[in-house]
Amino acid sequence: MLRQLAYGIATFLPGVHHLRSRGTGGTNSARYCYSVWLRHIVKAARNGLVPHPGTIAELGPGDSLGIGLAGLVSGCRQYVAFDVVRHASARENARILEELIGLFRSRAEIPGDDEFPHTKPKLDDYRFPTDLFPDEHLEAALAPTRLEKIRTSVSAPDAPGSLIRYRVPWHDSRVLEPESVDMIYSQAVLEHVNDLPSTQAAMHSWLRRGGYMSHQIDFRCHGTATEWNGHWRYGDLLWTLIKGRRPYLLNRLTHSQHLEAILRAGFEVVQDDRQLSPSRYSRDDLAPRFRNIPPDDLTTSGAFVQAVKR
Repeated sequence: MLRQLAYGIATFLPGVHHLRSRGTGGTNSARYCYSVWLRHIVKAARNGLVPHPGTIAELGPGDSLGIGLAGLVSGCRQYVAFDVVRHASARENARILEELIGLFRSRAEIPGDDEFPHTKPKLDDYRFPTDLFPDEHLEAALAPTRLEKIRTSVSAPDAPGSLIRYRVPWHDSRVLEPESVDMIYSQAVLEHVNDLPSTQAAMHSWLRRGGYMSHQIDFRCHGTATEWNGHWRYGDLLWTLIKGRRPYLLNRLTHSQHLEAILRAGFEVVQDDRQLSPSRYSRDDLAPRFRNIPPDDLTTSGAFVQAVKR
């Protein structure tokens, strides 16, 4: 905590956070992006949701647009990426795209716990989902003319006719047309969003009726405490100093608070798969603002949530 506090205070000095910004980690691996995309899609299909959304949007793609590129390679028509800080580069995206094409061509198994033990959601079966992506579907998705269109879009996102739109930074729902997206997803991102109610409202606005969102959320402390839920013990002033001027760290919202924001925005939850971790603390050990959280929040370290706009 002391190290995080010292760095947080230091970020109030001009240029400090900029010097330490070196990406987010994760999406610089094509196999990771392939695994995450297929996990979300397999879960969606099992929940009766559309496994082949036309237009997809991602919150916080991070080091590359790889997860969205996996969506395009698998057959999606258009991809919109929203981020607070621009991390992805055309060169890195082009490398990852070629690797993704190879993975889909070979119908590679979904990388599981042996390769990405901490990645969620978990699946019961990591074989390539041929029922969702039969040969005729992949032949069309991997047609040479279509792949060349994706390559051109990677080199020039936001150009006229591009399949990719990269919005950095984005501030409100007006950056995208209402009811223009079939699926919105994120992977360990919503815990970093400062204004969650506004973000949920924006996603509700962007989705077409019957569209859905799919989010893996991580409620852990992200290195700001010795225990996974120790960040809920900090008072608001101490947390302000730890966070400093970093554009994103954690919003410290609990599982129940995330669900409340989803429901208030007008979504219907179709899956809420909580990941549990033991807690060394009772609610009395937490900062005053967290002492009345539901008991289940204290042991919920993550959740995979899918919800539909009705």
